[in-house]
Amino acid sequence: MNRRKFVQNSGLSAMAALLGTEIVFGGVLPKGYIPLGLQDPDPFKMFDKDQEMKVLNDKPWNIESLAHLLDDPITPNRYMFIRNNGIIPQEIDPGTWTLSFDGESVQGNKSYSLSELKSRFSVHTYQLTIECGGNGRSEFNPPAKGNQWSVGAVHSAEWTGVRLRDVLEDVGVKSDAVYIGFHAADTHLSGDPKKEPISRGFPMAKAMQDETLLAFQMNGADIPLAHGHPLRLVAGGWPASTSGKWLTGISVRNQVHDGPKMTGDSYRVPCNPVAPGTKVADEDLCIIESMPVKSLITYPKTGATLPLGKSLSFRGHAWAGELEVTKMQYSIDFGSTWKDCTLEAPANRLAWQHFSGVAEFPKKGYYEVWARAIDSKGNAQPMVLPGWNPKGYLNNACHRIAVKIS
Repeated sequence: MNRRKFVQNSGLSAMAALLGTEIVFGGVLPKGYIPLGLQDPDPFKMFDKDQEMKVLNDKPWNIESLAHLLDDPITPNRYMFIRNNGIIPQEIDPGTWTLSFDGESVQGNKSYSLSELKSRFSVHTYQLTIECGGNGRSEFNPPAKGNQWSVGAVHSAEWTGVRLRDVLEDVGVKSDAVYIGFHAADTHLSGDPKKEPISRGFPMAKAMQDETLLAFQMNGADIPLAHGHPLRLVAGGWPASTSGKWLTGISVRNQVHDGPKMTGDSYRVPCNPVAPGTKVADEDLCIIESMPVKSLITYPKTGATLPLGKSLSFRGHAWAGELEVTKMQYSIDFGSTWKDCTLEAPANRLAWQHFSGVAEFPKKGYYEVWARAIDSKGNAQPMVLPGWNPKGYLNNACHRIAVKIS
């Protein structure tokens, strides 16, 4: 991430190597000047991401995956979406990193080093599904402001760390505690060190769940920088914005946390349905908690072509926030009829579930395969866009792929 500094300190031969060719007239290059070919960072190399991923924004970095890239049962780093609100911290020393606890509802302020967290508390590993609250925003009409995510702002990796609950019990929490809020090392886009780009949180009930982690590993290795190295809060099943990256502090509050992106219309939806385009008052918005039931067809890629008489084997993942998916269905006639898929149990609570099916097509022509998940409370994905909201959150409409039979 210190690419500019590295280039500035590089000699002519090193810069030529980075460009892959000789710098003609390099001998008269002005002192301190960085060639244009080295000024724009390559996010795919910087973050070790697949070239097929889609960059939505570079200030801050927001990068989306595609449905067919998310086929792995456990999402590898190269296919994981990136959602940032501020500038990624560049100077990180895990050896001196500390996590501090404060707030109205702690017995006393307390701090832990990374080594203390790892040595003093039991270490646990869970596969946890994390989805951006705005995943699917691009489908809303009237359009909603924000990154125009399609369907790829979701992943389900394995996270290793200590339970937040265990550390809170060591800190000492007062009986009036109702919420936690996180603080992190990223900086505001304005550059003002006094401003937090984001400081969200969740109720104590979520903080005390087994699966809510202070994580220091992802998929068996140190968490990559873009995903929160060296310490990240991971709250599976809730909007990804509650899983604070580059974690430096947690405040235990006697009220709903009121940090940046916790107030106004941030990560809130109308408490009651509204007509598209309606302006909704802040007091009529409710904080997003558990994410809704949803699914994704990851194979084959949309646009598949098959000869008549050949069946289509397809597969994907389904998830339901705090709940479990109990039934998975598919349709080839635009939702007029549905057939059951094979559905696997989750690896653990809050992990996505894998499904598969085989579709047969009666004649040549154009088809769409629609996927619909149903959760343990009987909630089913809507066939089309769900209720409109000002910020374009919680789109859990059926995922669809196009198929042509020739």
